[in-house]
Amino acid sequence: MKQTRQAKILELIGQYEIETQEELAGRLADAGFRVTQATVSRDIRELFLTKVAGKNGRPKYAAGSFGETTYSERYARVLADGMVSMAQADNLVVIKTVSGMAMAVAAAVDALGIEEIAGCIAGDDTIMCAVKTAELVPGVMKRLGESRTLL
Repeated sequence: MKQTRQAKILELIGQYEIETQEELAGRLADAGFRVTQATVSRDIRELFLTKVAGKNGRPKYAAGSFGETTYSERYARVLADGMVSMAQADNLVVIKTVSGMAMAVAAAVDALGIEEIAGCIAGDDTIMCAVKTAELVPGVMKRLGESRTLL
């Protein structure tokens, strides 16, 4: 649950200009997560989130780094911990995950920015990634597998 929530936090701060812990907690609640202020505070600390100037000049949360841990390494951890298997189905990559981790893994896949992937749909333990053509699927699967081992 913690990894799923933290992946959602990274997704939310990438999508919205979140300025406060209360706003982040509200966005998490809207996404179906029940959190306390203490949990949000702990997640912010563990994810090494920092405040940077937003488009409007006001501070917003952004992903930072500490030591050797980078943004992409955190997503690699989600992929490594959550992904069970991958299979090709025509132009789709079907990813099986640990139960309850599909949304977090899909967020990590999206964050990789693989141009060949048109989009992902996540359920509880399965993700369907639509790849632009069936011929591109083996390369996408190779990149996803490599991304799991960035740790």
